[in-house]
Amino acid sequence: MLARSHRRQLLSAAVASSVAFLLNGGRITAADKPARKIKYIDIHTHLGAFYFGQELTAELLVRFMDEHDVEKACVLPLISPESAPVAQPVTTAIAAFKLYPERIIPFCTVDPRAVTAPGQRTGHVAGVKGIADILKRYQDAGCRGLGEHKTGLWFDAPQQMALYEACESVGLPILFHLDDIRNPDTPGLPRLENVLKAFPKLPLIGHAAGFWASISGDATFEDFGRYPEVPKKVTEGGALDRLMKKYPNLYGDLSEPGGERALARDPAFARDFLIRNANQLLFGTDVLMPGQKIPQFELLGSFNLPEEVQFKIFRGNAIKLLKLDGK
Repeated sequence: MLARSHRRQLLSAAVASSVAFLLNGGRITAADKPARKIKYIDIHTHLGAFYFGQELTAELLVRFMDEHDVEKACVLPLISPESAPVAQPVTTAIAAFKLYPERIIPFCTVDPRAVTAPGQRTGHVAGVKGIADILKRYQDAGCRGLGEHKTGLWFDAPQQMALYEACESVGLPILFHLDDIRNPDTPGLPRLENVLKAFPKLPLIGHAAGFWASISGDATFEDFGRYPEVPKKVTEGGALDRLMKKYPNLYGDLSEPGGERALARDPAFARDFLIRNANQLLFGTDVLMPGQKIPQFELLGSFNLPEEVQFKIFRGNAIKLLKLDGK
């Protein structure tokens, strides 16, 4: 009788668990999963409605973070006209930080086209000092980086250089988007290299299709505006390996389809790339709407990376770069 009763209890518990799972939409929640040994710090998220009717609020973002063992997430504004259909202001990121100060890390951004060039009549923002004054106010409000930097100017245009100089002067790393329209460069990334040389103390975190196409030595300008097929072999001699080896201030944001496809296209190459550049890579999702699927979680897990490499990419580099407390 005791054995039969015990079996009934186990069966009832299993049924209840299945019902709860179905009522939850078939999703595994944070309470259902064992805690990860190494929790993520997400270098790239957004708040607002990038797509009409699909608004991601601070509450929904934190819920997403809980489901995926993300301890902290950087919220990146989008203010340049090329960057998003509707602007996502810096104030939204700061407001989210005030709601969730232990979970949200706000970034700020300034469009460099607001800057008046030296020698011209002073406009809204007077040169590098004018930008730096704005950035200091954002720092005082809690911002730890500048991004997503996403303008329709060549990567090393004069206005851009003023912004980079201001960020270096106040100590804010820049997370930039690079494709064939936004902050464009050419194959080999010579314009990015100009900036890396000019501002060696400025951390630059690369992102998007053009940046990640440059993992391969055969990248063309057309590749900067599209994602590669999977699988597709990586050709040796890519600009990213060369530049990361030469410039310790260059980092890679693994978010968005750009980062995911760069790794998924050639897994054997990707695993070696992750290990040799572990000090300069950052985990990110680019989550910007509810219900978004993020393949990076499963993909990065599939590489069976050494634990010290996981720590650096998943959180350690972000802690160091953003001067965060914690381990």
